[in-house]
Amino acid sequence: MVKVPTYDAANGSAGEKEYALDLGEKLLYRTMKDAVVQYQSNRRQGDAHTKVRSELAGHKKKPWKQKKTGRARAGDRRSPLWVGGATVFGPRNTRRWTYHLPRQQRNVALRSALAGKLADGEIREVGGLAMDAPSSKTARGVLAGAVDGGSVLVITAARDENVWKSFRNFPRVDVRTAGETNCYDLLAHKWVLVQEGAMDVLAGRVAVGAEG
Repeated sequence: MVKVPTYDAANGSAGEKEYALDLGEKLLYRTMKDAVVQYQSNRRQGDAHTKVRSELAGHKKKPWKQKKTGRARAGDRRSPLWVGGATVFGPRNTRRWTYHLPRQQRNVALRSALAGKLADGEIREVGGLAMDAPSSKTARGVLAGAVDGGSVLVITAARDENVWKSFRNFPRVDVRTAGETNCYDLLAHKWVLVQEGAMDVLAGRVAVGAEG
């Protein structure tokens, strides 16, 4: 059994809730590191690009005659030796950095990250987080009462546009659904606030043999 601290958004009361979670006996740091590197690599734009001779604008005329000037020989103004010339072996935007780890490995990394957050007491289940309309005032109260400074990840049980609009303008606060949350999301934030029902979705994803 795992005990998760709770916070009620309506009256600010705190408590605990138990979940039957089997998250393993130890944290798999190497697996989490591999997953984080994968997610960071997949977010990489890879748009750094330098120009070779054929991509530079301008003419190819020889700057001066070959001999009897006292200057070094020069064939054109596109030489990499010249200011404004081409770049040799510079970064090109033809490389793609995307790759994917096996799904089971990603699930194991998510399980270890969730276990680490629970062990450190950095997860709070927030009751009454469902909103009829976006409310930054309510979101500010939840952030002030449930956490003690630092970045925050808000996890909803399903897509909730009102919750997303309420939290999206706060600095260092991100909103994810329980179905799309990954290892990197958990480790990149100090605190994790889960909506009622979100822990059940996460538990189903990290269960042994789960496909999510």
